[in-house]
Amino acid sequence: MAQAKVHAKKTEAPCKFSRTMSMADRSGRLLESLDQLEMRVESLREAASAMEQERECILEMIQSIQNGQEMRNICAGEREELDLTANRLMGRTLSVEISVGTIRSSQQEDALRKATAVIDEMVKKLLDNMANGRQQLLALHAACVSEAPAVPIDQKFQAIVISCALEDQKKIKTRLETLLRNVENAEKNIKIMDHQKLDDPKANGCQ
Repeated sequence: MAQAKVHAKKTEAPCKFSRTMSMADRSGRLLESLDQLEMRVESLREAASAMEQERECILEMIQSIQNGQEMRNICAGEREELDLTANRLMGRTLSVEISVGTIRSSQQEDALRKATAVIDEMVKKLLDNMANGRQQLLALHAACVSEAPAVPIDQKFQAIVISCALEDQKKIKTRLETLLRNVENAEKNIKIMDHQKLDDPKANGCQ
């Protein structure tokens, strides 16, 4: 019986030696996985940022249609129906909430607050005096572009923007560009309305 057991052990397949993964190899594999995840995280943030910009673009287009000259050239009944449709689309667009947070240092947070305060103050000036406010708006925007602008640069504002996080710099530039478009559209509408007033015989006392 004992001889049979010894013989059975001899005929068993020899055990293969399994070398455990070294600490360096394990660390390398984990680092590779994290690198791949980092790329996916950045792709996710870029996609969310693109959706955020698309949302703002849609809102701006809806407002442009509502305030455009074509809307004024149609009868009141049709204009009311179009306004209802535009307001419905506005509400549905606003119901889409997209938020991409930005990690900032205390210095970057302070810079963003200062930049926001400067822009908010400039918007107040736009409402009071569009011509003067527009000049300041152009100077602020010039501080955010890399190419040489054709208008004076607000050096103080530029220093503040440079201290902001990169993502905040992009958002500041986008906000200023949106304000510029809105001002240009408002100026066009004013000119159109003033031109219509001058061309209206009744406005000049003619029958």
